[in-house]
Amino acid sequence: MVSNSYLNLRIQTAACLNNLLYFDRHMIDTARILPNLERSNSRIMILPNELLRSRYGTISFDIGNCWTPSLETLLSHRSIRAYRSVPLPPSTLETLIAAAQSASTSSNLQTWSVVAVEDVDRKAQLAEVTNRQAHIYQAPLFLVWLADLARLTRTAEQLGLPHEGLDYLEMFLMASIDASLAAQNAVVAAESLGLGTVYIGALRNRPEEVAAILGLPPLTFAVFGLCVGYADPDKPAAIKPRLPQPAILHREQYQSIEQDVSIVEYNEQMRQFYTDQKMNVPGDWAEHSAKRIATREALSGRDRLREALHHLGFELR
Repeated sequence: MVSNSYLNLRIQTAACLNNLLYFDRHMIDTARILPNLERSNSRIMILPNELLRSRYGTISFDIGNCWTPSLETLLSHRSIRAYRSVPLPPSTLETLIAAAQSASTSSNLQTWSVVAVEDVDRKAQLAEVTNRQAHIYQAPLFLVWLADLARLTRTAEQLGLPHEGLDYLEMFLMASIDASLAAQNAVVAAESLGLGTVYIGALRNRPEEVAAILGLPPLTFAVFGLCVGYADPDKPAAIKPRLPQPAILHREQYQSIEQDVSIVEYNEQMRQFYTDQKMNVPGDWAEHSAKRIATREALSGRDRLREALHHLGFELR
């Protein structure tokens, strides 16, 4: 009789081999079609250790043999803040939304929506309320991701049913999480197509103005924006290092001491990154982050977010 552990090992091995075979085909296909495509960050293959070193500075674990194109896309992520004036291929938007709608959603309530903005004047208006971030109007597509309780409100009213549950903080939190999950799926899809992206949280600085520009109904809120387009090769973006895993990953119970050690290491790494990238960021990560939370003014207008949400129809009980 064959043991369950042996069968599980065979299944896992087969899955790894299948992924490797897929990756081989992916490399061949990419090599064949790359010359004919507009690509912002095209690559035939990036070794796992190279990506791990870019993300962490060192390699502290073995990622194993089950390397896939999906993992390569995820670990290659970088924020793109300079775009070429190249239009997106037909159906790109619809493809990204299909990926977004494939994300998990709590109880299948789908409490999110997205506004696709391509009009130059409207992008300029949105850039104005986000401290004039030029990449918003440079990118051919700007997606505004919404926490949307308006659709459920309308659905309940059409059925003659109450919707008191929507008045509670839980539902706003659910909608914001739904929007975030959907958006991240879209980002991964976009990057797999050779596109660059960057999130724009500054839409939350002036929520009522954003709602007016986009004609949002009550009970909708712009959680963040997302630029999508082809990266400008003359202004390349590097993979930004992240905190060492011991600062983030807690096994069984939360650990604070290991975080302190990891942050000291990370501060040195980020100082070097800021220098290499010619970024005007004084100090290290800890100092930079502490300044971002030091005062009410440091929140850039988001200190009045609860008030803004009330104006947009959210009761937040």
